[in-house]
Amino acid sequence: MHFSPGAPILRSYDLANWEYIGHSVPSLDFGDSKYSMDNGTAYIRGIWASTLRYRPSNQKYYWVGCIDFWHSYVYTADAIDGEWTQSSQIFNCYYDCGMLVDDDDTLYVVYGGGTDISVAQLSADGLTEVSNQVVYSSEISREGNRMYKKDGNYYLITDDPSSGIEYILKSTSGPFGPYERRTLVDGVGSPIIGGGSLAQGALVDTPDGSWYYMAFSWSYPGGRIPVLAPITWDEDGWPVANFDNNQWGASYPYPLPAQTLQSFTGTDNFTAIGPEWEWNHNPDNSAWEINNGLVLRTASVTTDLYSAKNTITHRILGPKASGTILLDFSGMQDGDRAGISMFRTLSAFIAVKQTGDTRELTMVNGLTMISSDGGTSNWVTSSEGEEVATAPLDGTQVYLRVTADIQPAATGTTSATFSYSTDGSIFTDLGDTLKLDTDWEFFMGYRFGIFNFATASLGGSVTVKSFEHQSA
Repeated sequence: MHFSPGAPILRSYDLANWEYIGHSVPSLDFGDSKYSMDNGTAYIRGIWASTLRYRPSNQKYYWVGCIDFWHSYVYTADAIDGEWTQSSQIFNCYYDCGMLVDDDDTLYVVYGGGTDISVAQLSADGLTEVSNQVVYSSEISREGNRMYKKDGNYYLITDDPSSGIEYILKSTSGPFGPYERRTLVDGVGSPIIGGGSLAQGALVDTPDGSWYYMAFSWSYPGGRIPVLAPITWDEDGWPVANFDNNQWGASYPYPLPAQTLQSFTGTDNFTAIGPEWEWNHNPDNSAWEINNGLVLRTASVTTDLYSAKNTITHRILGPKASGTILLDFSGMQDGDRAGISMFRTLSAFIAVKQTGDTRELTMVNGLTMISSDGGTSNWVTSSEGEEVATAPLDGTQVYLRVTADIQPAATGTTSATFSYSTDGSIFTDLGDTLKLDTDWEFFMGYRFGIFNFATASLGGSVTVKSFEHQSA
């Protein structure tokens, strides 16, 4: 959505172990300065559920997504982990879309809109729309739309977010239907302890002809967590998901031989910005560099973390985790704040604060954003938080840590604490506990957010020497 670069790409060889390899959208270049935090912010705006497909005929990857319920963009690349280019803009919102590369090389996109499902045919180069048609209408809203072809039949997946039901539609007459509808998943219990309903699934086939259903489970405050289960096909050509007493299995055999990839946890010494990192909005690229760590120069004069440019974020691997930075603060100046946060609609942070020539540690809690229209858009800061505690600070380096429990809300344990260390071994708690926001409306879950902003004037800097992510 508003994180940059956007549309992260992950890769797996077994459908169970995944690694970040890049982003389909290098920068949020959508014709609105708010995506760079100029003249406002773009929280919960930007990229909605999108689609990515490989086209063998020209050996290109295509990414398509709708921006702000307005226009759709097409990005292309010659290599999945290579350079992506904004190739075209289509003046139709392909809301929650899925692409199909048909056997004859024609590109189709299925998308939702109110209670309708539509299919668009793209031009030969895949960059413009040739036609579109409503192919199915009913009483339910449409999200997570996907499109497939198997044994000459066309299939659409769509779900009703209000009921937690995933539907499968089949056409034997072509991509524009008519389509029949069946229920694929209805009220299946999550395999994640405390996890909520399953939604926005997809079908995946392996080289040996096996098929799998991947969806996500609502699991806030951590976010939406992927889950995977095998499916079969009945004699009439419908996919069937078999669950015991309508409960997702706690475990299944690996779809393919297991292949361990680079761990999501461990220490990052910032020799580069890896694809697992995303900035909060487009960064000011003049205000950061890699130089014996991640150098963050102040890019905003503000008292509001939510309005500060160049906060860099990292997803949290639960159910319990810690994020620890080693911060060199020798370049800070009067009024600067630099540290690590639990970043979402209700946030808190531990930071180094400089006042005049004095530096001290501070813990601030209760930073809050709300939707000004009461829905899921127009997010604004309602509280910049309150300083809960301070501690004296000497030297030029300090370790700052956030320890988070992001288990689903039903567990009742969701919280985060903040601590610091001068040697990286013995940590001292500072301030109080952040009780995490478990609502869904700010769709992304909590992230670690590393920041440096000025409250007086620009010119200061810090160097993040390392980031260590541990999970339990």
